[in-house]
Amino acid sequence: MAKILRDIRVVEMGTYITGPAAGMHLADLGADVIKVERPGAGDPFRAFKGGLYSPHFQTYNRNKRSIALDTRQAEDRAVFHDLIGTADIFIQNFRPGVAERLGAGAEELQRLNPRLVYCAITGFGQTGPSRDRPAYDTVAQAASAYLRLLTPPANPRVIGPAIADAVTGHYAALGILAALLERSKTGKGRRLDISMLEAMCHFNLDSFTHYFSVGEVMGPLSRPKVSQSYTFACSDGKWIAIHLSSPQKFWEGLVASVEKPELLTDERFAERLNRIEHQQELIEILSPVFAARTRQEWCDILLENEVPHSPAYDSNEALEDPQARHLHIAVEAQHPEMGAFKTVRAPYSFDGEPDLDILPPPTLDEHGGEIRAEIARRKAG
Repeated sequence: MAKILRDIRVVEMGTYITGPAAGMHLADLGADVIKVERPGAGDPFRAFKGGLYSPHFQTYNRNKRSIALDTRQAEDRAVFHDLIGTADIFIQNFRPGVAERLGAGAEELQRLNPRLVYCAITGFGQTGPSRDRPAYDTVAQAASAYLRLLTPPANPRVIGPAIADAVTGHYAALGILAALLERSKTGKGRRLDISMLEAMCHFNLDSFTHYFSVGEVMGPLSRPKVSQSYTFACSDGKWIAIHLSSPQKFWEGLVASVEKPELLTDERFAERLNRIEHQQELIEILSPVFAARTRQEWCDILLENEVPHSPAYDSNEALEDPQARHLHIAVEAQHPEMGAFKTVRAPYSFDGEPDLDILPPPTLDEHGGEIRAEIARRKAG
């Protein structure tokens, strides 16, 4: 696949997820992303489970190069500033004020390079009463009213992946691309500020719209009821997921699949609004039915009746599905030191061609020598 951003250079001073995720999205599109890390330790996510190449670090740092610089030291700061002179984009996700202390504030870097698109990611924003509060994924989910949509009502606890971190990285990359498009016309960079709170509030737009429009405060079961979504355990202990939405034909297909025609005339379920109101009763009726057959048997039956469904895969199963294999979603590469690296490719196909080529996550300062040499050649003219 063509590397759409092949002529774009990104300098990323990101840690953990939000900044690295934004950088990875640009790298996946072909940008030359240079990750600036602390000498000796690097991105703190490197050592999350020992060593400096943890799965957590690998997730958001493929397709990048690494250079170790301590910008508090004059020599390293000079290299960093030379690097900024070659960059189109800079990304950092420090608390307000930290980048300035590291010689990486927007004012300083855009003075060196007025064309620079500068992206600063924070937890709560650059101003306001909460600007200095520490923020991680769970905090942002909670502050944006999203966590309540995921938390089991009977046993409150945090569940699921780092959604707020990942979502913020997506929004940051989108904003950066918009600023790049504008720069192609004006020749001038922008400062982009984005907070996890703002990103998650926008991501939670459906919930806020229901509140603004009709005064409804949504909970964890609000959408599954309306969308008529179900998960059932099958006889082999595996799960299957069903999403009927609004078309009547899908409800009729489900009834045919479970061989319970009486459900069509049961006043509790005959109309969609009734099924929404009595969803728990329907679940209680269908659960033992689904428990009587294997997951694959149910997949075959539901497919025959054109019911929207999927096996509820674990991560060790999903990419072995025939469609996932057909789309080449899993890709591999070989790191000269760390060995085999396997990941999920970017979801884009340009002109019908997916990008199956990846660069494994870098070891700390893996490309420091070559990047310094590039800078020296450029300065030599």
